[in-house]
Amino acid sequence: MALGSTDRKLFLGARLKRLRRELGLTQTRMAEDLGVSPSYLNLLERNQRPVTAQVLLRLAEAYDLDLKTLSSDPESNSATGLAEVFSDQLFRDLGVARHEISEVADSAPGVSEAIVRLYRAYLDQRRLGELGHAGRPEEGAFESSVVTPSDWVRDYIQTQKNYFGELEEAADRLVSELRPEPQDYAIAARSRLLSKHNVQVRVVPVEVLPESVRRFDYHRKRLFLSEVLTGAGRSFALAYQLAVLEHGELLNALADRAGPPDRPTRSLVKVSLANYLAAAQLMPYQAFHDAAERTGYDIELIRARFGVSYEQACHRLTTLSRPGARGVPFFMVRVDSAGNVSKRFAGGTFPFSRFGGACPRWNIHSSFRTPGRIVTQVIETPDGQRYFTLSRTVSRIASPYAGEDAELAVGLGCELKYAERLVYSRGLDLKEPVATAIGPACRICERPACPQRAAEPITRTLTVDDFTKSISPYPFAST
Repeated sequence: MALGSTDRKLFLGARLKRLRRELGLTQTRMAEDLGVSPSYLNLLERNQRPVTAQVLLRLAEAYDLDLKTLSSDPESNSATGLAEVFSDQLFRDLGVARHEISEVADSAPGVSEAIVRLYRAYLDQRRLGELGHAGRPEEGAFESSVVTPSDWVRDYIQTQKNYFGELEEAADRLVSELRPEPQDYAIAARSRLLSKHNVQVRVVPVEVLPESVRRFDYHRKRLFLSEVLTGAGRSFALAYQLAVLEHGELLNALADRAGPPDRPTRSLVKVSLANYLAAAQLMPYQAFHDAAERTGYDIELIRARFGVSYEQACHRLTTLSRPGARGVPFFMVRVDSAGNVSKRFAGGTFPFSRFGGACPRWNIHSSFRTPGRIVTQVIETPDGQRYFTLSRTVSRIASPYAGEDAELAVGLGCELKYAERLVYSRGLDLKEPVATAIGPACRICERPACPQRAAEPITRTLTVDDFTKSISPYPFAST
């Protein structure tokens, strides 16, 4: 919601209280920082007074905040996740209203996330039963009904808005010592690995590493890279190894601080953080942010400048959330030709289902028909929000057996209000765009008359008769 809106008052008590607690401040201390009385701040936190524009500006100045983190509408990721949970047939008789969901998500985000995780565990258990794997508990049949490591890590990264300031600072220090030219990072990294860590790098045939693309021999101090890696892939592998060797203690500390539930999840957290640090070396924050802004977020030009792949550049664009130097808050999704989602990251709002794939009406799926070409689209979600998206195919790592499944598709998007900053929107009418109506997973999408619908929504009654053939294969009642 824009700050200039005058027809709606901002009651942000829960978010204001949560911010104060995260900063470790008393009401008296925060009141002093904002130039208000403790009693007035107390009224704000209890939603007995609306937050004024002056207070918002003081918050931004005192704590270096992005105002949209406080003033955005409560249709947050937590609210979206809860909405999916309570749309299940299991809760249909409760009639949980959307405003109730928003209030819970806004007031108790931790509780909301716990409910979402519990629901995910329930879904996993139900799917096991459908597949015929519901054995006796003592056989360990239900051990996988907990949140998987990949889901846990994905959710953790999202809670951080895909930004880790300590890793950015570590990358900046390392790059200042390496002082590489953007196109010569691999040369500088090889030299650093050899001179400081006595690690030699070798590119080996695919027969030597048939099932992996990188392997580090700790005892012999050898880093083996597969010949199937592209130049960008080899640079990333070198950056990853440097990240682990030079900042292992930091990575371990951050992984422990995340509080993962078990060892496999902790290992995946550390790998994910090391990947983040590797990308931050290849694409240093300030230089990358400046290049993105100057080029209008021209991904092809940016990736050429930093010697990275299209997918690496897209992924890095979702991390531009540094206070005082924020970029466009992008979300990113990677899918295969069957629609399976293998990556999803967001620096801001994420408009898709947490429990399913992407809507078939989004042209990320049709991008497989035009490999290597960027296609744009304006999409509109059921809540009326509009997003500007880019989709393009990328190749998997080459192998002797690559066939029709060698392509993946990467979708990148942002709220429509940011689209004017992108070179890809030039010549488009952003005030009155042609928007494609999309939804979350079909089971929870209530858009009527959708010809691409794969299932009826679980919140509606299927209405099929002998007299009418509808556009949608699954027509349903409106209420």
